[in-house]
Amino acid sequence: MSQVSTGFGKFRSFFWPIHNHELKKLLPMFLMFFFISIVYSTLRNLKDTLIITAPGSGAEALPFLKTGGVVPAALILMLIYAKLSNILSKEKLFYATVTPFILFYLLFALVLYPEKEHLHLSQQTADSIAAFLPAGWFGLVAALRNWTYSLFYIFAELWGSFILSLLFWGFANDITKVTEAKRFYGLFGLGANLALVCVEPLVHYVNGLQQSLPAGAVVQDPWQLQLNYYTAVFVVAGVMVMVTYRWIQKNVLTDPRFYDQTEQVKVKKAKPKLSLWDSIKFLAQSPYMLYIAILVLAYNISINLIEVTWKNQLHLQFPNKLDFSNFYGLYQSSLGWVTIFMMLFISSNFLRRLGWTFTAMVTPVVLLLTGAFFFAFVFFKEPLAPLLAQFATTPLMLAVIIGTIQNVMSKASKYSLFDPTKEMAYIPLDQESKVKGKAAIDTVGARLGKAGGSGIQLGLMTFGTLAMVLPYIAGILFIILIIWMWAVKQLGVTEFKQVEKKEEGLAA
Repeated sequence: MSQVSTGFGKFRSFFWPIHNHELKKLLPMFLMFFFISIVYSTLRNLKDTLIITAPGSGAEALPFLKTGGVVPAALILMLIYAKLSNILSKEKLFYATVTPFILFYLLFALVLYPEKEHLHLSQQTADSIAAFLPAGWFGLVAALRNWTYSLFYIFAELWGSFILSLLFWGFANDITKVTEAKRFYGLFGLGANLALVCVEPLVHYVNGLQQSLPAGAVVQDPWQLQLNYYTAVFVVAGVMVMVTYRWIQKNVLTDPRFYDQTEQVKVKKAKPKLSLWDSIKFLAQSPYMLYIAILVLAYNISINLIEVTWKNQLHLQFPNKLDFSNFYGLYQSSLGWVTIFMMLFISSNFLRRLGWTFTAMVTPVVLLLTGAFFFAFVFFKEPLAPLLAQFATTPLMLAVIIGTIQNVMSKASKYSLFDPTKEMAYIPLDQESKVKGKAAIDTVGARLGKAGGSGIQLGLMTFGTLAMVLPYIAGILFIILIIWMWAVKQLGVTEFKQVEKKEEGLAA
C-alpha cells in the first residue's frame, strides 16, 4: 500500500485524507491561497469591465493588451525577479514582489482613475490613430485611448502570473513532497474557489452601493465609489497574504515534520546558481521542462482563443458597465461552486486512483468538447432565432449562456485538475530549476501563451472582423488541443511517472 493512503479508512481516504497534525501546514496555505485569489478574482472582474465597457472599446482590445502590454511587462518583471532572487532571501523576495502590486492598485484608485478625463486620449486623437490602422484593429486604438485602464489591466494580469502562479505555487512546491501533494494540492485549491464564491456577493454589494445613496445625493462618477471599496479589499487581502506567509515561515518551516532545512541546504550546495541566460538554455535542452512549457502554452493559447469570443458576446448583451460586472460576478460564483465540487470529489481522487496522466488529460478533453459546442452555436445561431423567440430568448443571450457554461467547465477543470498536476510536475526538480525554470514557464510562458492566442486573432483580424475569422480560430484551437494532449502523454509516460515511482519506492 502506498504512503498516501496509510492510516485512513475508506471514507476518510476519499473525503479528507489529511492527518490532524498536518492542519498546521494545510490551513495557513489554504488561507494564503484564499486571500491571493480574492484579489485575483476581483481584479479579473474589474479589469475586463473597465476595458471592455470603456468608450470606443470592446473585447477586441484584449488581444492587443495581452500581446503588446502584458508580455513585455512580464518579461521586464521576470528579469527583475530573477535578479532579486540572487540578492534577496526567499522571504524578502516574497514581500518585495507583493508590495508594488498593492501600491499600484492604490495609485490607480486615488490618482489615475479620478484624473482619467485629463489623462486619456481625446476622441480626435484616437480617430487620427485609427486612420493609419486596419479597420479590424480598432481594439488597439481603444487600448491606447484608455491607457490608464490598459495599465490597470496589465497589473491585474500580472498578479495572476507573479503572485498566484510564481510565488504561491513556487512556495508550495518548495515545502511539499509528491506524496503530500496528491492529498494537499486539491485542498489548497479550495481556498481559491471559496474566493470565487465570495466575489459574486461582494460585486453585487459594491455595485449596489450607488442605489442605496440618500435621495438627492449627487455622485459625479458612481464607479469611483465601487473602485474605492475594491481597492480596500486589495489592500487588506494583500496584507493578510504577507502576514500568513510570515506565520508559515516562523511556525511551519521550523517544524521538522513539515520541512527539512538541512535537505534544502544540501540541494542548494549541490547546484550553483545559474545566470538567467544559462537557465533559459537549460529549459530549452530539458525534455521534462519542455513538456511542462507546452502544457502551459497550450492552455493559455486555447483559453484565450475561446474567451475573447465569449467576452465579445457578453459585451454585446450587456453594454452597461454595472450589468456587465454583475453578470461576470455571477459567472465567477458559478465557477467557484463547480470547482469546489470537482476539488472535493474529483481532483485528489483522480490523482490517487487514476494517476497523473489521466488526470492531466481531462482539461484538454473538456476544452475540446465544450469549445466545439460553443463555436458551433456561434456559427449557426442566427437560423435559430425564430425558434428561440418562442422561448422568450435571443440567439445572443443563448450564446452568452453557452459560452458561460463552456468557460465554467474548462476553467473548473483547469483549477481542479490542470493546476495540481502541473505543479506536481515541478516537485522533483532541483532548486535552481524550481526558482528560475518556474519563473520562465509560468511568467513568460503563460504570457507568451496568451500572446500567442492574441497574435493569432490579431493576424486574422487584419483581414476581417472577429466574427468573420471565427471558423479559422476554431480550426487552430483544435490543432493546439491535439498538441497539448500529446505533451501530457509524453510527460506522464516517459518523465513524471518514473520520478513518482522512484519517490514512492524510497518512501515504502
